[in-house]
Amino acid sequence: MPIKFPFKKDKKQPRTEPLGLEENHIPQHVAIIMDGNGRWAKNRGMPRIAGHKEGMGVVKRIVRYASDVGVKVLTLYAFSTENWKRPKNEVDFLMKLPVDFLSTYLPELIERNVQVRTIGDFDVLPAHTQKAVKEAMEKTKDNNGLILNFALNYGSRYEMVHAVKQIASKVQKGEMDISDIDESMFSQELYTSELIEPDLLIRTSGEQRLSNFLLWQLAYAEFWFTEVYWPDFDESHFEKALYDFQNRKRRFGGV
Repeated sequence: MPIKFPFKKDKKQPRTEPLGLEENHIPQHVAIIMDGNGRWAKNRGMPRIAGHKEGMGVVKRIVRYASDVGVKVLTLYAFSTENWKRPKNEVDFLMKLPVDFLSTYLPELIERNVQVRTIGDFDVLPAHTQKAVKEAMEKTKDNNGLILNFALNYGSRYEMVHAVKQIASKVQKGEMDISDIDESMFSQELYTSELIEPDLLIRTSGEQRLSNFLLWQLAYAEFWFTEVYWPDFDESHFEKALYDFQNRKRRFGGV
């Protein structure tokens, strides 16, 4: 049966009618590169951090929608290992966003049966960021609905190098043989070892690159790009991405 949800649009914008999604063909894992916050703010003569703050509200709406339509895992690229190069005031603000987001939204996440997880080099994040995320993970660990997976201080190349080191260490210790190494074993050493691989990647703002995000895991994902900046991304855009996904034929190397 098609799934249809009415979208609450700004009064100045024309109403967008839902396309109707096939309930049995929802991508299980959707990964999103939330891009364009800074440019959205600049176009309005506002500081970059204003775009990040606006984008936080979009995360809330997209999580609700993903949960409602039956997405199993939603991975959001929140902060990359390269983002430390940004101005200090912007980095400091980005590190506070998880605190603000989770402090205000955690009760709803619990009510919606959402489980919070994170991937990335977590231990180098500021103490207040770690505390907020750990609290959210602890309070939602028994939830079995949507997995909301934040990529924080995440870099895919670092992740894969770390995996290689872990495997090499096991071989060196005699815990495994080189002949035992295969794709499945390598995947088990990644941050995402307990997750299904993404079916769909969405990137906003018009950029069409992966930016060191889930390079291994996205091998057979469908890509969907939009010119829309993340603060302007809404449920109708997300539905369009899911609708286009449902109308593609995935061959996985076959005919």
